[in-house]
Amino acid sequence: MRWILFISLHLLVFLIIILSYAEAKEEWTVTRIEDYSYASVSGEIQYGDKFAFILMPEDNCNKITTMFSFYTWNDPGDYRQLLDKHIPIKLNDIETTAEVIQIIPVYDGLKVIFTLGVYPIKEYTYMIHTLYNHHKKYEIEIIDGINFKANKYFDITINRWKLEKFIPSIKKAINICRESPNINT
Repeated sequence: MRWILFISLHLLVFLIIILSYAEAKEEWTVTRIEDYSYASVSGEIQYGDKFAFILMPEDNCNKITTMFSFYTWNDPGDYRQLLDKHIPIKLNDIETTAEVIQIIPVYDGLKVIFTLGVYPIKEYTYMIHTLYNHHKKYEIEIIDGINFKANKYFDITINRWKLEKFIPSIKKAINICRESPNINT
C-alpha cells in the first residue's frame, strides 16, 4: 500500500507540473487528478516553479501535503544524490529543511520537487495565512548547509509565491476532495 501511495504521489507531481505549463496564464490552479485534489500557485521569480497544496480522500481531506519545485540549469552530474535528502532552506526568516522527493529532466535543466511534509489542514492553513500576512511574502531560499552548497545545484536559489488567494483556493480544493467517491466516511 505504501508503495502505491509513493508512486501515486510521484505521478501526481509529474501531472501537476505538466498541467501547470498548460495553464501558464492562471495564478492559481485548483483541480483534481485521480483521487487527489490540489491547489497550486506559480512562482514570482521563476514562474514555472510551483507551490502545491495536495489533499487526499484517504484521510477525509483533513491533511495537506505541501510540495514546491525549483527549476535549475545547473547539473553538476551528481544531482541524483539529492533524492530523499533534507536540503537546508529559509522560509521567510525561518531556517528549516525540505525533502527532495523527485528530480525531473525538463528542457535543458532539471525540475527539483521538494516537500515540506504533511500537516493537519486547519492548523496549517491558519499558520500559512498568519505567516503570509505578517511578512507580506512567502519566500523560500535554498541555503548552504553542512556538506551542501546551494549554488552547486541551483542557479537561482530563491523564489516567492503570492498567497493572497490561498484561503479560497484551499477551500475549493477541500470541496473537490470531499466530492471524491473514495473519501473515508
